[in-house]
Order: sequence, then structure tokens, then C-alpha cells
Amino acid sequence: MPITLLWAVDVYGRVYSLSTAGQRWERADDMLLELKRVTAGKGRCWGIGCDHHVYLNMMPSETPIRYREETYENQRWNPVDGFTDTLLPTDRWPWSDVTGMNPQPLHSFQLPSRSWEWEGDWYVDQTCGGEPSQTGGWEYAVDFPANFSPDKKWNSCVRRRRWIRYRRYIAQGTWAKIPLDNPRKPPLPLCDISCGGWEMSDQSGRYPYLWGVSQQGQVWFREGIHPRVPEGSSWEEVEVPKEVAQLSCGPGDLLWALLWDGNLLVRTGLSLDSPTGTSWVEVESPGKEVEALHVAVGVSVVWVVTKDYKVWFRRGVNSHNPCGSGWISIGGEMMMVDVGLNDQVIYSFEYTQSWVLLTRKTALMTPQSWRQQAPSVVPLGGADTLTPPLEAEDAPSAPQQDAPKPFIPASDSFINSLVSDRDKASTSQPTITEIPQEEVEELSPAPILPTPEAVGQDVPWMNVDLEGAEAARSAQAAGASLGDGGVAATYALGTLETSHGVGEEDGPVWTWISGGGCDVDASSQISWLSPADSFTHNLKSVWVRKGALRWWRDCKPQRWVDVGVALEQSTKSDGRKDSIFFVYYTQYDEKKYLHVFINEVTALVPVLRDCHYAFAVYTAQRTKQRWPLVLAAQTEKDMNDWLCLLSDCCCECRGITGPPSRQALWSTTSKGDIMVHEPSFSLEAPANTLACDLMFWRQVPGHLRCVESNSLGLVWGIGWDGTAWVYSGRYGQQPTPGKPQTDVRSVHVYENQRWNPMTGYTDKGLPTDRPMWSDESGLKECTKGNTHPPSPQWSWVSEWSVDYNVPGGTDKEGWQYAADFPVYVTHFLRTQRKKTALLCQAKCKITLRGPWQQVPPIPLSDISLMPCLAQSRMEQVPVWALSDKGDVLCRLGVSPQNPAGSSWLHVGTDQPFKSISIGGANQVWAIAKDGAVFYRGSVSQQNPAGECWYHIPSPPRQTLRQLSVGRTSVFAVDENSNLWYRQGLTPSYPQGSAWELISNNVTKVSVGPLDQVWIIADGVPGFPTETAGAVCHRLGVGPMQPKGQSWDYGIGGGWEHISVRGNSAEAPRPPHPPPVGSPRSPFPMRPPTQVNGNAVGV
Repeated sequence: MPITLLWAVDVYGRVYSLSTAGQRWERADDMLLELKRVTAGKGRCWGIGCDHHVYLNMMPSETPIRYREETYENQRWNPVDGFTDTLLPTDRWPWSDVTGMNPQPLHSFQLPSRSWEWEGDWYVDQTCGGEPSQTGGWEYAVDFPANFSPDKKWNSCVRRRRWIRYRRYIAQGTWAKIPLDNPRKPPLPLCDISCGGWEMSDQSGRYPYLWGVSQQGQVWFREGIHPRVPEGSSWEEVEVPKEVAQLSCGPGDLLWALLWDGNLLVRTGLSLDSPTGTSWVEVESPGKEVEALHVAVGVSVVWVVTKDYKVWFRRGVNSHNPCGSGWISIGGEMMMVDVGLNDQVIYSFEYTQSWVLLTRKTALMTPQSWRQQAPSVVPLGGADTLTPPLEAEDAPSAPQQDAPKPFIPASDSFINSLVSDRDKASTSQPTITEIPQEEVEELSPAPILPTPEAVGQDVPWMNVDLEGAEAARSAQAAGASLGDGGVAATYALGTLETSHGVGEEDGPVWTWISGGGCDVDASSQISWLSPADSFTHNLKSVWVRKGALRWWRDCKPQRWVDVGVALEQSTKSDGRKDSIFFVYYTQYDEKKYLHVFINEVTALVPVLRDCHYAFAVYTAQRTKQRWPLVLAAQTEKDMNDWLCLLSDCCCECRGITGPPSRQALWSTTSKGDIMVHEPSFSLEAPANTLACDLMFWRQVPGHLRCVESNSLGLVWGIGWDGTAWVYSGRYGQQPTPGKPQTDVRSVHVYENQRWNPMTGYTDKGLPTDRPMWSDESGLKECTKGNTHPPSPQWSWVSEWSVDYNVPGGTDKEGWQYAADFPVYVTHFLRTQRKKTALLCQAKCKITLRGPWQQVPPIPLSDISLMPCLAQSRMEQVPVWALSDKGDVLCRLGVSPQNPAGSSWLHVGTDQPFKSISIGGANQVWAIAKDGAVFYRGSVSQQNPAGECWYHIPSPPRQTLRQLSVGRTSVFAVDENSNLWYRQGLTPSYPQGSAWELISNNVTKVSVGPLDQVWIIADGVPGFPTETAGAVCHRLGVGPMQPKGQSWDYGIGGGWEHISVRGNSAEAPRPPHPPPVGSPRSPFPMRPPTQVNGNAVGV
């Protein structure tokens, strides 16, 4: 969980923060800073100073805040001087914005405030339309309003180029003053501000909004707040029907305002398109005669404190109904209430120095829920130890008993249940009273109870006195042995880091708090949610592993940076372990660091980067941003040591031990690494499905091109050289090391030539041609000399040679011909003005050890194991495969006891095949090399090879290349990366009726035993530079919706293959209630063991 902060202000204007990773309140570094109020959001906190200025504190992050300033230099051509900045009177400015309407000379750009600094000087953008340009950044056009292009033509009379300069925000981690609007009129002095609205964006936390209230009751909105402009640009006034005293904005689209007359206003119409909303709706105060004092808004909750310090909850509040439907009265008396990110409530009692954190989000669902399941409560701001008992000489005398004393409500309220232990036989009043909006009744005030002196006992609560020593003693005993959760657990918090000041004998007296940026829930592992006596001696051991690696910095300048790394692991007294991985580096003579929580790591993947021993560290957030942490070691041993260490820590914190389970998902990367994921019931659950970016992948030793599995624990794989391998580790046992595993693959480069009338075909191309030695795309220059194996683990085993086995064929010298390089043809013909390409290849080899057993002697190109349910019992598991020549093979004798089988059975075909898959009920489908689809009939355990092939029509004008068969569905991928679904499959007609297009952007598909659909996507929408190959899950797949509804993108960037055919873990279904009366259906009820149908293949 990322580190977040809780912010508070005391009566002297001093600002304090409490970190979820710390144990104490810490005062702001700026000792001269005095704020009146603060409001926190994700990664930031705003405040109003005593000088009426607005301040901003941005939390330090791994990614710097940078803003790009740009301006355009415009020139026109004339016959005398050529291109010059002397323009026509009707032309745009010589230096302007992209539209040309506003002048923008270089010297006119100024830093908006002292919180920014220039990263460098102005430079010319050398790209045109995102593509590298050889024209010095100039773009040409006939005239300025026309479209520009990098090509200079005979009629190009004007040109322009873009100048860029970056500025960086340097005030992260400090309180920075927001500059006044210039030249616009700034708002009058503000008396309240509120930050929120970031959940309205598709990317959470991207666009926060800031609202303010002036001392004259006006409402202001801060415009221009952006991830690259955290300060915003200007204030915009929002008209209100009445004068506003205070407002509160939630993370979503909720905004409530408190009026000076005690009523409330609700802003409607808030959205991304209309961040300031459309209209106001007035809501009356909860009490008819008592005005509202304070309002706090969360994601879908609204809390109000009235002037008699009563607390009210607004029911029915959501995005569709921001006004809610009625008020609920909450027992107890409070001074202030604030709502955090997860709708947790932070409130303070009257005349106290403590805050209380209510972390139970669902405590207000019913009156009984709060009374029977008390929420967790944390006093924030107390001392380390409990309040000492009163000495005899300090005890108050009898005449002083007439003085007012602290009190607690007499009703059986939430607060009362925490601080007292009353007679269980006494009649209790209801905890929560629900009152409709149109008829709000006045509640009778709670009577004030006298509180005798607490003598001779430690008082367990510092902000509320108990009813004498016996009550205190009973309350302490009830905290340890309550039963049924009748009283919430109480926790103490450490003292302040700074020493007490004047008037601060017992700690600061709080006046304001903001938890809008504090991410805390009931399951959070936070130190200050622990009992007070566990603050010391709670660590059993701490160890740190340090080293030196290289880090690939994605931001400019992109390069490898030498960094120091450290893995810190702490073991608590209860055996739990917490680990953090740190990366230390220096930038601009400033020491910085990155950190990754090990429990947030989702994958450790070796990657190909500049022939380094590199690996990428993924988290859920980095997976969404497609921005992994890439590190490289000097030697292969160092890389393997760090990978093993980090992987062991990740598995340990997740409780993963031993070999992969039978239900595991298997996948391979384009590098050949084997990755597995241990699924949970929520992975394929209809509701609350586990997101793909949260899946944890771990590496299995070995090297394969593809891998297939089933739920009986059988796993087969194929290397890049076609060698078949079977996993030697069985479920529940440690895998055997086996013999060294080797793999051989080919590396290709292309020699390109162009024909000209003088010399014929030559390596002298046009300036716009691809390099004469390139990769297949032609975008990267690759010669025989500078082309290396995929990674340093590979070694060359052959010299370069011409490859004649190219799709489309070659001539006798290996050349292919086309009219132009971007055009690919399937035949060759030597004519004039043609371009040629020659494919050269060299083989490299890798040797490593892994739990894999070789299955000789036939090289394979594809393999498929029959998927089955977890409860299936099969003597022999059908395994179908294709040889490297396209022959269809059936493996005999495969079983969990003998995973390698005994022999191959050849199945006759009239043409070579390229893809094959076997599904439930022995359904065998295959694709020939010409794209024709076939279905194998009469396959059974008695006749494993079947009888004959049935031709299935392909989709119109499409050629299929790969397919996967599940229990009752068939999916296929064509040459254009389109995904197709076969309709009309029934037991009586297993061939189906027609193909239906589902999606594009698909390279591989895998259908599991539950008909779940997973793919390897060609790319991720919104990330065009991402390397092809991303794991993707089809959501919404079910018996009534076999095609699914949408895609969930997970980890990506170079993933080659995935197999979910072993995952038959279904979410448990609740038992059906017994039927009442006679059944409505004439058919008998299905036995419970057949809820999901008969076992496939039994």
C-alpha cells in the first residue's frame, strides 16, 4: 500500500502530518508556516495561511513534475532572401503558438512561481508528427493556414518549427505559496478550501479539483490543475444563491456547502465535462431549530455536525442522487468530522486534544450493525502511555463537585459503548434513529450524567472520563474478553516528534484535520493502529541486502544510471515479514530514491535491454502505466541472485511455496522465460473479478517457446528448436532437477537492395529507404557485425547463412522482390525498378537447468492437452500435437503418473497443419497451413485417434492461424489478429454453424476448462510504444454470455504465450434454499455434485 498522510492544524497554526508508514505526528519543516485550515487529496495537501494566501504541499514521488513550454518559429520564403522571418502583414506572428493567433517570443516565457526551475535552454524539436526528421525540425506548407508536412515541395512558401523548453516543479515535499492571479483579479481572502474530484477521471488521482470560500461567502473554483501544473492557473467564481460559510468536496462528484443560515447546498451536474457543475439544490438542516455547523463529504457519504454538537449522517447519497433521501441521527457529541479516501470517518470530541478514527466503512448500514459490530477506533494525538491515576493530594475536594464535569451521552450510543460498561439489564435506547427528509423530528437531548473521580486506576480513555474506577476496570476487562464484538478495540498513538511548546503541556490542541489523502481501511497494516504496548519490542529482526545495479531511466535523458539498491526485510514478533526494495540515485546533485513494497510486486521478468543482464519489476500501478522498473546487473550471477532473492521474498509474503499447483496459469515471454500464476476463486468469479494487473507471476526455471497444461498437473512445453519437454514436478512435490535443458533459436537480419538503370541491384538506396541491413520491420539498422544474441546467456553456434525457407518463397539465391520496401509479396519476379530483400540467419544456443524432461524424438510446432475439471479422474489424458513438418500426432499413455507418455500415434491428413487444440468431450479442432479449419470426428478414449476429418468453413476472406477449444466453446485467431467465436456448438452438432467476430488486436488465445478466455494482445490501447504481447482477460464470460463483454489488460511488453487450460477453480456457490411447496418444474432437481455438469472427458 502506498504511503499516505493524515494532516492536522493546531490552535497556533502549526501543521502536522501522520504517515501511514510512521508512528508519530511530525511537524512541518517550515517553522514559520502558520495555516488556518488544510484539505488533503491524493498526493497533495492545500492550506490557507494566516496571511490569507493559499499554500500547496505536493508529496515527493518517483516521477518528477515537468511541464513543456513550446512556441513556433514561423518563416516565409521570398525570391531574394529565401526563408526569412519577415512576414506579410496578414501573416501570423514570427513567434507564436500553434494557432498563430498569439505572439510567443522566447523571452516572453517566465516561470509561474518560485516553485519552478528551468531544466535547460530552448531547443528545436527534431521530430515532425512524432517521426524523426532530417529537416532540422522544419515543417513546410503552401500557406500558414494549410496543413504542414516535413516534405519540402516546389510550392512550399512558408515553414515553421517548434521550440521546446521544460520546467520542473522543485517544491515537492514543502509548502509552496500559490501566486496571485495576474492580470486577473484574485479572489477575496479565503476562509475555507476543499480538494476532491479526482475519482471522476478515468485515471484515478489524475485531475484533482480545488474549491474555495471567501470571507464574503463567495465560492471559487481553481482552474488549470493538472498533473504537470499542480498549482493551477486561475480562480473562477461560481455563483451561489446565498452566502456560503464552509464547503466539502468528495473524491467523486459530490460537493456540499454550508450556508451562514445553517442550511446546506448541494452542487449538481459535476462531471469531467463540467467540473464546476450546473446548479445548486438547497437541503434543510437536520434539526429544525438547530443550525448546521460543519459538513464533510466522502465518496458516497455525507456527515454533518450541528451547533449542538450532534452528528448526522445523510442516507441515500450517490452520484445519481447527490442530495440523498434523509437524515440519520448518530449518538454522541462531536466538534468536527472529516471523511477519508475509503469513507472512514475522523472526528473529535468536544474540548479534547485527540482525534478518533472510525475505520469501519459499513457501520451505518443498519442500527444493529453499529451496536453489535463496533468499528475500530483510534485516538489520534494522545500520549504513548495512558493517563496516570490521580494522587490523593490531587483529588478534587467535595465543594468542587458542583463544578461542571466531563460527560458522556446516556443513550446506548456508539460512543457510550466504547467508554462505559453499563448495567446490561438496563433498558437501552436505540443507537441510530432514521428520519425521512420531509419529516425530521427533533430528538430529545441526552441527559448529562455525573462522573465520579477515577482514583486508584488508570483511565483507558484520555478524552472521556468513565463512571468511576469500577467502570474503568470493567471497561478494561471488556476490551480483552468481550465476545460478539460488542466493544471496539482501542489503540494509542505515539507522541509528537517535536517538543511541546507554550500552551501545549499535554500535546497540541487541534482545530482542523483532513484525511482526504489518507488511505486507511480496516485491513490496513499501519503501526499506529497497534496497541500502545506494542510500539516497542515489536520487531524480532531486521536485515538488509545491499548491492549495485544499473537503472534504466525512462524520463529524459533516457539512459542507464548507476544506482545503489537495498532490500530491507523486517520480521515482527508474530512472524510476519515486511520487505521494501529501495533504489538510490543522484540527479542534479540531489540525492533521490525509489521504493517498491515487496507485497505490491506483481512480476519479476528478465528483459532484453542493450545486451544487459536486465530484469523488470512490475507492480499493479506500474503495470497500468506501462512503466516497469528496469534494472541491470554486471554479471549473470548477480542478476540471478537478485531475481531469486526478490522472488523468494514475494512468494513468502504471499504464502506461496513449492512447485506450481494444478490450477496454475502458465505463460512464456518472447525471451523464452516461463511464468506461472496461482489463481484464486476470484479470478473467474462473476462479481469482483481479480484485476489482471493485480495478478502475481513467478518464474519457473527453464526456457520454452510455448507451454500447455491441464488441471491434472500435466504440463508440456515446446522449445524454440521444436524439442518437446514435459514438466517433471508433480503437484505437492518438489520438482526434480532433471538434465540440463538446451534450446536453439535463429536470429534474422535482412539485406536490402534497390535497382537502378546504371548498376542494377545495389546497396545504394534512396535517402528515404530503409537501411541496407535491417530487421524485419526495416526501422532498425541490423548488420551482421552489430547483431547480438537475444541476451548474454545465449552463444552463437553457427555462422550467418541465407535462409531459403521464407513464406512466399525465394529465388535460387534467397532473394525476394517487391515494388517497394513496405510492400510484401508472396512471389518473386525480376523486373525493372524493383526492390529486393535477402534473409540471413544465424543460430544461437542457451543451456540451463530446469525441472523439464525431454520427450524425443520428433520436433513439434504445436501441442494441446485435453482440459478437464479438478474432480475428473482419467486413466489416460489425450494429448495432440503437430510436428515441425505439419504432421498430426496423438500421444499415448499420458497420465499423471507418466506425464511423458509412451509413444506417438500418427494421424493421417492430406495436408500439413499449423495449429491444433483438443477441448472437452474429446473435441479436436485443427487449422491447416493454408488456413482451412478441420474437426476430427469420433474421438474417444477407446478410439484416441478418431475416424475422419470434417472441413469447417473459415470466416469470410480471412485465414485462421491459431485456435483453442474449451469445454463448450471454440475461439480462433486469424492472420490479421482478429478473434473469432464459433457459434452453434451443440453435443449433436459439435462443428457449429458460423463464425462471429469478437475483437481485434489478438495474437494468441487460450480457452480454459470453464470456457474462460484469455489472450495475448498485440498491444495495449493508449500505449502505442509498448512492446507487443500483453496478457488480457475476457470479462463477463458465462453460460448465458459465452462471448464475454470486455477486456481487462494485465502485464505486458513481450509476452508470447498463455495457457489457462489448467485453471478449473470455480468460485463456491451458495447452497440453494430448500423448495417451499411443490416444485414448479416437472423435472427432478439435479444432485449437488452435478451443479456444474458432468466431468469433461470421464
